[in-house]
Amino acid sequence: MTEEQLREALLQIIRQVAPEGDLEALRPEHRFRDQLDFDSVDFLNFALALQDKLKISIPEEDFPALATLAGCVRYLMPKIRLGPAA
Repeated sequence: MTEEQLREALLQIIRQVAPEGDLEALRPEHRFRDQLDFDSVDFLNFALALQDKLKISIPEEDFPALATLAGCVRYLMPKIRLGPAA
């Protein structure tokens, strides 16, 4: 999966979790919570959907790395390159 494909997958999941969010205005370095009114349940749904879609495990202690679009890409790209066991 390329970085661009990962970004599209992330945006797809965000659309499911926060369909009212303005993804065109999404700034990669700003927290989802501040831009999309993600609450803790939305964020948990987002993290679980990521694990399901990408077929990876994300430990709860790593969830803060997923707070922004850029953070998600930085955290997930190495895991995707290593495969499902990562």
